[in-house]
Amino acid sequence: MTDVTTTDGFIEPVAMEDDLAELFPGDRGVLDPEVRRTLALILHRRFLLAERNRTEWRTLLDNQTVIESRLNDLYIRLVVDHAHGLAYKQQVRVDELDIPILLRDTPYTRSETLVLVHLRTVYERENAVGEAAPRIDVEDVEQTVLSYFTEADGDISRRQKAVRDALRKLSNDGIISEETTGRYRIGPLVEVVLSAEKLTELRDWLRETAAERSAGAASVALDDADALEEALS
Repeated sequence: MTDVTTTDGFIEPVAMEDDLAELFPGDRGVLDPEVRRTLALILHRRFLLAERNRTEWRTLLDNQTVIESRLNDLYIRLVVDHAHGLAYKQQVRVDELDIPILLRDTPYTRSETLVLVHLRTVYERENAVGEAAPRIDVEDVEQTVLSYFTEADGDISRRQKAVRDALRKLSNDGIISEETTGRYRIGPLVEVVLSAEKLTELRDWLRETAAERSAGAASVALDDADALEEALS
């Protein structure tokens, strides 16, 4: 058995009588319950946010070395962004090592990406005039994002549902937070998820797509999902 006490980043063995109590039958874990929970949340969620997960964030900062050690054992890298108050994980990939891939890249869907581009655009614009926490209404998002949809996306109710599902997903990820029904605050995480350079790339792509569609290239719309996922990756 081991304890979480560390010296120079290594875990020191301790006497069996000092082991932690089992949290479940057959438990052989050595981390304190709060550290285990924080580690599990990092594995479970796309992001761990200081603002949303204050207790776990403090636990992470107090136990960063041991949490990184556990993740590294699984070939997973921990990234802690103190400036934006967030942490996230990355799959380690080394050509010289035969590494089992535990984390699969799950890019945002076409609808989620379109909503994300609009949110990032609003965030950038409002920040430029001194608004640190921009707000946006679902109707505003729909008005802009639905303009990129086509008949292939179904009727208007289906398109609206796609937009609202995207907002719900981005809210779960912590990119936005719903303050009142249908009104969201855009958080600084949007800058991390979608950099200024990537935003420009996606904007240019959307303008080109709109121009081609106006010229009668209806088939362009059918390739939107793959193209957006590739642009965002």
